[in-house]
Amino acid sequence: MGQDEMTDEEKRRDQLTSAPDATEEDAKPRIEVTRRDGVTRIDVAEDAAVRPGFGEPGEAADAQEGGDRA
Repeated sequence: MGQDEMTDEEKRRDQLTSAPDATEEDAKPRIEVTRRDGVTRIDVAEDAAVRPGFGEPGEAADAQEGGDRA
């Protein structure tokens, strides 16, 4: 199967696992997409190793009162 014949998910996995020392864990999805009634919702997966925001994983961003958010 050539590069042009790969699905988007296969291309993503191939790219994320091609680096030296990469593992299957590196290609694990980090978002969950839900489509319903014309609305698309994108959430960060609960078990994502890296999450957007400030502080330690699981720590709410608003707990960083006084932090520099610029």
